[in-house]
Amino acid sequence: MKILVISDFVEQDLYDRFQIEKFSNIDLILSCGDLPPEYLSFLAAGLKVPLYYVRGNHDFRHNGYHTEGCIDLDARLVRHQGLRILGLEGSNWYNGKSLQYTEKQMRHKILRLYPKLWWHKGVDIVITHAPPRHIHDAEDPCHKGFECFCRFIERYTPRYFIHGHMHFNYTLNPRRFTVVNKTRVINGYGHYIIEIDDHENAG
Repeated sequence: MKILVISDFVEQDLYDRFQIEKFSNIDLILSCGDLPPEYLSFLAAGLKVPLYYVRGNHDFRHNGYHTEGCIDLDARLVRHQGLRILGLEGSNWYNGKSLQYTEKQMRHKILRLYPKLWWHKGVDIVITHAPPRHIHDAEDPCHKGFECFCRFIERYTPRYFIHGHMHFNYTLNPRRFTVVNKTRVINGYGHYIIEIDDHENAG
């Protein structure tokens, strides 16, 4: 299975200069936020594959907009071709607008998902907008990651923890990829393709 991850930046090769043959083998799209709803709908329709997304802290345009062909995954756990996928929207709280969460609020949001995680016997892929604390994040209030994401990784060991929010010019040493125990943490800025062997998929 090939998964197209997108976040934060509209790639012209995926929009105005889109050539479907370059991405014709994509099976699934995951969006980690701060992207126009029209962009998501365009990709879902163009590639004719499911698209799951979470909203970022700037995604106010999604309110009242029907993102055709796309599914909001916030606080949900779904199965797709054997993969268990969970989503959590928003950034750390910094000025009180919507789509921002305090550490306590995000922790409670995760706690409410425990019955689903137990029922599905864990999770394979987590998509969030914000990163885990001290992994790809920064020290300003807006771009600090969540401590509870670190504890989630420690407890459930998803195969992939994919986030957005961190543009590559926000830190001196930007990283796309970090391994935490057995979890691969990926910054989905722009776009990135993940390939998963069929035999890896959960039952």
